[in-house]
Amino acid sequence: MRYIIYGPGAIGGLIAGLLHEASHEVIAVARGQHFERMQRDGLTLASPDGTRSLQVPVVSSIEDITWTDHDVIICAVKSQDTEGVLAACSPLAPPSTPFISAQNGVANEQLALRFFPRVYGMCVFLPAEHLSPGMVTYYSSPVPGVLDIGCIPSGSDMTAENIAADLSSARFSCRTTDRVLAWKHAKLLNNLANAVDAISTEAAREGSTYHRARDEAMKVFSACDITPISEEEARARRSVLSPPREIAGSPRGGSSTWQSLATHASRTEVDYLNGEIVLLGRQHGIPTPVNATLQRLVWSMAHDRSSPGSMPLAVLIDAIAAAALEEPNCGC
Repeated sequence: MRYIIYGPGAIGGLIAGLLHEASHEVIAVARGQHFERMQRDGLTLASPDGTRSLQVPVVSSIEDITWTDHDVIICAVKSQDTEGVLAACSPLAPPSTPFISAQNGVANEQLALRFFPRVYGMCVFLPAEHLSPGMVTYYSSPVPGVLDIGCIPSGSDMTAENIAADLSSARFSCRTTDRVLAWKHAKLLNNLANAVDAISTEAAREGSTYHRARDEAMKVFSACDITPISEEEARARRSVLSPPREIAGSPRGGSSTWQSLATHASRTEVDYLNGEIVLLGRQHGIPTPVNATLQRLVWSMAHDRSSPGSMPLAVLIDAIAAAALEEPNCGC
């Protein structure tokens, strides 16, 4: 199989680099300065074991690829960019091309099914950052990440088994699962903390705001008959990761949403994390003032180019309290 990795950032870049290093055929699709740096100098991977540059093949447009029947698309862009990836790939890729969502949130797979019949979800636990063009930093080694894959809406097949084998040969802990969406809903619960981390370092350390956001999500899931994998099972799966280690000169920043604010992205994935809970809450008449406030504050900080983590905890708590008082009755 040849892997077309759209979005070689923290997740996609590490997958591309380690698959390439393990002698699998890879093409990365990057843009802007990231493409230019990768084309000129290769992809630099920094880890606790050292730094190396890999000459991962890279293109700036999907139109520069000559497609084959052996290609697999791994989509690793943030969820707000998924529709653009699908619009670019669908006219060019063979209709039978497997499409893998290696992304946070649970909306990408449903969107992909509008374009591709063979869609796979991937639940990703991978402590890495992409803050500079041409470079990905990862903190867990020798096992850099957990990448579990399954068919959408459920089940597994030989393609998933083969992809899992290739990723395992690249040092990832990867296995197939019949319930990938249950795993991704459990990951979504964890990712509700991303907005807290991006908004307020103080709140992230204190913890109660995240737990309130999670409590809202569990009420919404109950109303929707969604049963995520238990936190105990998810924690056990994450335990196969090598303990993250510090890298000299590269202190860890924060979550993927934190990284978006740090790089002054105009949009973030918050609409597909906390916003997913807000959407489901509104559809089922369940108030979600905590998640709605976190979503709005990330919007505001992205617009204002605020420094990630800079909001005092007291300001965040007051904003949530005001939102709870203003929450409309969803019984219309």
